Amino acid sequence: MGRQQQGHGKAPLPMRDGVAASYLWLPEGQWPDMLTFMVQRYPDVNEASWRERMARGDVVDADGTPLHPASAYRRGMRIFYYRELERETPIPFSEQILFQDEHLVVVDKPHFLPMIPTGRFLHETLLVRLKKTLGEEELTPIHRLDRETAGVVIFSRRQSSRGAYQSMFQKRVIEKEYEALAPRLQGREFPFTYRSRMVDGDKFFLMREEPGEPNSETLIDVIEHRADATLYRLRPHTGRKHQLRVHLSSLGIPIVNDAFYPVALPCKQDDVSQPLKLLARAIAFTDPLSGLRREFASARAL
Repeated sequence: MGRQQQGHGKAPLPMRDGVAASYLWLPEGQWPDMLTFMVQRYPDVNEASWRERMARGDVVDADGTPLHPASAYRRGMRIFYYRELERETPIPFSEQILFQDEHLVVVDKPHFLPMIPTGRFLHETLLVRLKKTLGEEELTPIHRLDRETAGVVIFSRRQSSRGAYQSMFQKRVIEKEYEALAPRLQGREFPFTYRSRMVDGDKFFLMREEPGEPNSETLIDVIEHRADATLYRLRPHTGRKHQLRVHLSSLGIPIVNDAFYPVALPCKQDDVSQPLKLLARAIAFTDPLSGLRREFASARAL
């Protein structure tokens, strides 16, 4: 539903309650007025709601001039508005800030909390929660964790230094360590490296493996055997979507409470009783600005 303003110059609408204004470039087309366009573009938002938002001055052009229901539609114009959700289920788990300096905020994310606004989540996302706590509009995640995964994640505070930190992930010089609870794997010597070729699956949110040149790699080791499962240490050398979940599932030891692999189960919606037993335990790197060694670890346990 439009894009959120993230550090591309000053937005004409300020951050409100942790939510940055979204923006949209108006596409080619013929609409008699702005209201008609907005109702057609966003069918989940009714006409009365757009009229109310416009009356509040919450829909503006790039200069900050309020747009009204009868305002002319002009292709190529950029408009700004706030994303709103009528109902949003609270997520009853809290994040912890592990570290902050002038460039970074390092956070210990709980299970079930999405990283950024998407779908039915807006205020109940890590990004919006942090923006509310810190009051910082430029805050942006440098990398992502799945909603179901808990653990260490890094945010950038400044657009000026963001590229230096993002490039570490692109160059794969970040050391990432995960832990996972899964069934005991028989017949393997530990540690070992698992490689496969991962591609998008048939369903938009899933990944699958296929024959061919490997593009994903994970070092797998055992931390301890428990009565009902084994605690594994996982070090991914690549960052494919759902990589650790797919790799362990392919080995016949799917992660405990994984609702996607090996079989996608019906959506549990707001059920938070069975967290995926996957934790981003630690991140380490040499800071590209200071040259200092940085190591951050989650306080959570599986």
